[in-house]
Amino acid sequence: MKILVTGGAGFIGSALCRLLIAETPHSVVNVDKLTYAANLASLKPIEHDARYAFEQKDICDAAAMEAMFKKYMPDAVIHLAAESHVDRSIDGPGAFIQSNVVGTFTLLNAARHYWQALDASARAAFRFINVSTDEVYGSLGAVGLFSETTPYQPNSPYSASKAAADHLARAWFHTYHMPVVTTNCSNNYGLCQFPEKLIPLTLTNALEGKPLAVYGTGENIRDWLFVEDHARALLTVLEKGKAGEVYNIGGNSEQRNIDVVKKICSYLDKKVGLLPSGQPRESLITFVTDRPGHDQRYAIDASKIKNELGWSPSETFETGLAQTIDWYLANEAWWQPLRAQNYSGERLGLNAQKASA
Repeated sequence: MKILVTGGAGFIGSALCRLLIAETPHSVVNVDKLTYAANLASLKPIEHDARYAFEQKDICDAAAMEAMFKKYMPDAVIHLAAESHVDRSIDGPGAFIQSNVVGTFTLLNAARHYWQALDASARAAFRFINVSTDEVYGSLGAVGLFSETTPYQPNSPYSASKAAADHLARAWFHTYHMPVVTTNCSNNYGLCQFPEKLIPLTLTNALEGKPLAVYGTGENIRDWLFVEDHARALLTVLEKGKAGEVYNIGGNSEQRNIDVVKKICSYLDKKVGLLPSGQPRESLITFVTDRPGHDQRYAIDASKIKNELGWSPSETFETGLAQTIDWYLANEAWWQPLRAQNYSGERLGLNAQKASA
């Protein structure tokens, strides 16, 4: 099978590309615009493999997308290309609408034109996997889980843009009968994650002895999913998922943000020692004004993908976090240039009143 992966130089996309080349007979075409969060260094283990190809293209470019389908004739698309950081969406929502809504529309349309020209058997076998987030469902209280039938209630520009993309994907299935499947995942973490998200940001700031900003009181809860578990789930959905269905993918690992930060501090203290001052890294924690519109809790009911497709996560939060921290400690050459050139760890999402349209 030849698989076109959009956003394959990003965090989740690179994990998926590595998995597909290392553990399956499939071939991969990675289409990525190479925005700030993309990193081809994450793909070094497979960059010279004969079954892997890379194309620097923008999913918003209709002609380029049509050309990609014509050139490679894929059997499936796994669509991961997106702007994904909530704080950045607060500062500048326009880029999120362009990439996540217009880009998804452009890609769906190119895929539809390509798919409609295939013969009957190839049309039936084709799959378009639209990869989304649990944030489209809004916020949970102290109890309950998001299921595939939970009504959408996005609360940030990011989640609103992903909700719009999901609705487009659903429409392409119901209107054109194109075999589209949508997945909604919980918070991903793991190796090769750009250091703007909670875990790598906390980890790198803690290593450098910088303040560890925790929004509000740190009571917000997320369900954490190890990125390699997510990649295997996407492969499972590709190979076994039913067209027109939605599958929620979660890690069964709910954690309060403050507890995540404290666990990272404790692990680092044991692994590399205390701060030069002799204090533990927890002393770096600083509570700051909460993020605008900060959802209180996300939690996934992943029983459908487990019962129907046989997938469940392999890693606990503790085992996944240990792997993640060890990788960052061993791969400073991967993340130090990003800190120096792209993002030094400053807080984002503070300029909602100045945000672009």
